[in-house]
Amino acid sequence: MALKDAPTVAGHLTTAEVAALTGGRLVGPGDVLVAGVAPLDRAGASDLSFVASSRYLPYLERSRAAAVLVAPAFADAPGGPAARIVTDDPYEALLAVLPLLYPEPPLEGGVHPTAVVGAGTRWDDPVAIGPHAVLGRGVRLGRGVRIGAGCVLGDGVHVGDATWLHPQVVCYPGTVIGDRVILHAGVRLGCDGFGYVPGDGGAGHRKIPHVGRCVVGHDVEIGANTTVDRGSLDDTVIGDGTKIDNLVQVAHNVRIGARCIIMAQVGISGSCVIEDDCILAGQAGLAGHLTVGRGARVAAQSGVDRSIDPGTTVFGYPARERREAFRTLAAMNRLARIAGRLEKLVAEHGEDAR
Repeated sequence: MALKDAPTVAGHLTTAEVAALTGGRLVGPGDVLVAGVAPLDRAGASDLSFVASSRYLPYLERSRAAAVLVAPAFADAPGGPAARIVTDDPYEALLAVLPLLYPEPPLEGGVHPTAVVGAGTRWDDPVAIGPHAVLGRGVRLGRGVRIGAGCVLGDGVHVGDATWLHPQVVCYPGTVIGDRVILHAGVRLGCDGFGYVPGDGGAGHRKIPHVGRCVVGHDVEIGANTTVDRGSLDDTVIGDGTKIDNLVQVAHNVRIGARCIIMAQVGISGSCVIEDDCILAGQAGLAGHLTVGRGARVAAQSGVDRSIDPGTTVFGYPARERREAFRTLAAMNRLARIAGRLEKLVAEHGEDAR
């Protein structure tokens, strides 16, 4: 369905339109209106919901949703709404529907009177610069940029087209940000890395100057309160299409490839290289100067102390290849049972049992 044909009512879609948008097969009436998306157990009479797993079938039977996206195996499941859109991947199908039911607020161009704009700063209209934002000298903004309230952009920062900085984002001088990037509230880009030369005796630690940049590619999203340090001599780089969650620390000189997924509270030490298509799950920690090969996966709370080969999945502390880690865990469990039996023998037979 062409965008010019949808939605029928502002903020609403018919079930026929949902089927056309998702490429699904409509079962039941095509004129049912949906205005939102909600889980099966909380959906109301104007909501669209979805079923992708058999464990949710009991919720489907009792659901009051107006319509539901269902996998083919559940097209004829009993109960629930009469209007169903059958699609191979109901969850992915939502991606075609959500932007129309929940459109982003339109860009309202202009510079708020409380914003401070430094000499030599330029942009391509339209841009929106919010209250109390501070832009240093020589900042360059692309077309369609949104700068939220209280953002600070240091001297010489470059921001690409259609990029959105939510409130309180800080970009240190020289930071470069690509097109269509989303930076959530409290992101800090281009801070100095944690680098010092230890002092001898009573001498204090001497700070290593950081003169590299922080460079963020196109189509990157960075979650709230995440920090990406600038490089010491080289640049810190985030590749195109990479998505970073909240509360992540990326240290100086790190290079992250394209299309990586980095989840909450991950810590990446200095000079690591994360190649394309890697996944780092929550709270994983990487020691410095390591390489994570293309397509590798690091499980949650793993501690990585050595480089990882491409395509490998590791977990544990220290992190090891999945099969090796499973064998180690199994051996530890057996050892615990053996120790328990030994303690029981000692309790029953005294020291002679030793």
